[in-house]
Amino acid sequence: MLVSYDRPGYGRSDRAEGRAVTDAAHDVITIARASGIDEFAVVGRSGGGPHALAVAALHPERVSSVAVLVSLAPYNAGGLDWFDGMNEHNVREFMAVDDETDPHFDDILQWAEATGRDPQHMIDVLRPDLCEFDHRVVGDVALRRLLLDTYREGLRQGPGGWIDDVLAFRRPWGFELSDIRVRTLLWHGANDHFSPVEHSHWLHGQMTGGPTPAELHIQPGIGHFGAVEVLPDVLSWIVDGVSPVERSAYSSMRRSSAEPQWAGLLTAASAHNGAAPAAARHCSAGDRSGPRRR
Repeated sequence: MLVSYDRPGYGRSDRAEGRAVTDAAHDVITIARASGIDEFAVVGRSGGGPHALAVAALHPERVSSVAVLVSLAPYNAGGLDWFDGMNEHNVREFMAVDDETDPHFDDILQWAEATGRDPQHMIDVLRPDLCEFDHRVVGDVALRRLLLDTYREGLRQGPGGWIDDVLAFRRPWGFELSDIRVRTLLWHGANDHFSPVEHSHWLHGQMTGGPTPAELHIQPGIGHFGAVEVLPDVLSWIVDGVSPVERSAYSSMRRSSAEPQWAGLLTAASAHNGAAPAAARHCSAGDRSGPRRR
């Protein structure tokens, strides 16, 4: 079973102002319990990465493995130039979002409103910061439709979830990466200008030497949106142990084989792609009737 949910403030999930990264762990455990899942793997992409790591760190007795794609590092990461390699838009966003008098804060509100009317607006805003590979990803008809549907649904309530994410990333995460004791994969595109690749290098460095060292895969020539394309192979890494570095060979093999069974897998969060939150809709954490299955 593959289950994903909207973080608070995205999609149909109620907003929770002041939430912390660690709050995702409570949400995921609640969803797993309601779904009758005892053990599960966790996947987080972009802004979902820190939340997935929180689940793995705080609930090692329930998590079998965790995969994190194009994640940010903690804002207070020692020895990391947090903004180095990050596009100007994201730098301004992280600097302005906690000051409602900053003109860029108004930009966030306007972008969310415009995206609600026409999700293509978000891709147009992001386009100048895309590398060549990312241009190909957003140019693919099927993937672009996925992104547009995601932006429309994620921002249906406005930018509240987006703003709360950025504020949570600016604060201490509330756990130590060294507490993660499960099999871990960190994946990043080398040409990512939204979440710079050095963030994954830093995360990996903090987990090296632990009881279960993390695997780090840096894909040359790929940017932030490459994580959308590689996600199926990351899921296969969770189930079968196939490395996403071997994704091309495995993808060809997979087309002629049976579909893998992703039992007990939870995606830990809706992703946040630079200016654009991507909200998966399989399960809504704010739905009082409980999670929906697919």
